[in-house]
Amino acid sequence: METMNDHFKTASGDNGLSEGEIRETLLAAVAGRNVRNVLIVPPDFTRFHSNAGLITRIYYEHFTSLGANVDILPALGTHFAVSETQWNAMFTGIPYSKMIVHHWRTDVVKLGEVPSEAVSEITEGLWKDPVPVEVNRLVMDPKYDLVISPGQVVPHEVIGMANHAKNLFVGVGGSGMINASHMIGAVCGMEKAMGRDHTPVRRLFDYGMEHFLYGRRPILFCLTVCTAPGGEIRTHGLFVGEGRSCLEAAVKLAQEKNIDYVEHGLRKCVVYLDPSEFTSTWLGNKAVYRTRMAMADGGELVVLAPGVHQFGEDPAVDALIRKYGYRGRQHTLEVFRSEGAEDLRANMGAAAHLIHGSSDGRFSITYCVKNITREEIEGVGFKSADYDEMAAKYDPSKLRYGYNTVGGEEVFYIPNPALGLWINRERF
Repeated sequence: METMNDHFKTASGDNGLSEGEIRETLLAAVAGRNVRNVLIVPPDFTRFHSNAGLITRIYYEHFTSLGANVDILPALGTHFAVSETQWNAMFTGIPYSKMIVHHWRTDVVKLGEVPSEAVSEITEGLWKDPVPVEVNRLVMDPKYDLVISPGQVVPHEVIGMANHAKNLFVGVGGSGMINASHMIGAVCGMEKAMGRDHTPVRRLFDYGMEHFLYGRRPILFCLTVCTAPGGEIRTHGLFVGEGRSCLEAAVKLAQEKNIDYVEHGLRKCVVYLDPSEFTSTWLGNKAVYRTRMAMADGGELVVLAPGVHQFGEDPAVDALIRKYGYRGRQHTLEVFRSEGAEDLRANMGAAAHLIHGSSDGRFSITYCVKNITREEIEGVGFKSADYDEMAAKYDPSKLRYGYNTVGGEEVFYIPNPALGLWINRERF
């Protein structure tokens, strides 16, 4: 339900909201606020198509024009810091020096924990350990009169629908919550979560908001629902508010705009990963997460990944992926519980990622890269094929989104898996 403090705007047509409409909605939400220091927590470059860059720029220009100081803390999670090139593309006109890098292992303060009895109830007994609630200490710094959290609500493999509290508890959260939430999502099953609200992990974050942040810090969520046909960002809705109602409204629109149903299981699906956005399988496996509910048993997922040159987003996670591989939910859970897997238990987020990145043997996954050897790709459990050869056969510049015929074969082509979720209508 929309409240007096919410400012919602949806587009009347398929082209999305204009920059003027976005600006008007954003400024209406902060009208009359007397602030001297503002902290903006936008997503990083992996959410370039969220239009969070525009939102950040509008608020940066507005508050600095009023004499306020504005700091920007990208919600990196476990990702690499935003490069200057990425920054200039996403946050055009804002000095790179305004960026504060979040270090997920060291920069956090613990607010409390979700107790074991609540975790057990949320997961129906599948997970019983308490979960720490941590955020970057700047979020709690009283010098900031306002914390602004922009980002896109879009289907997500761990939480169901991304953003809102996830931007804080994972994006600028600590290892405890990141690891536990990802493992809980994997154990509870991503097919039960993707594209839905009120999932187990979302309920964990709701608990954290209700017990530790609502009423304690002035946090303004600016949630978008976007598509990007041909790479052009279209913002279909903007939902600004300090409670949960902005999330609920955004989820409803995202379920309409970002979930595509196919009429039957896909025997061959080709996904292209833009090299400026996807440089690791940690990120690139969105190709697996977002299509697995559409793939037919025995089908093949071909991932064209010219920019992927590593597995993990940091050396420790990269080493774990190389050691244990993407070998299915049951295998990973057995290894996770076994002697000698202390390194995997110490990084539950990586263990969950290994589960998410596998097809559980239901369909094959062929990664086509330029900068990782065939042996390395096959060593983590994927099939491998030469990128240039496969890109010539399934040419991204010629294929159109959806069904194509290539050499008499039906191929479903997806140019960017980060912007949607694909589901087989026959099995949903």
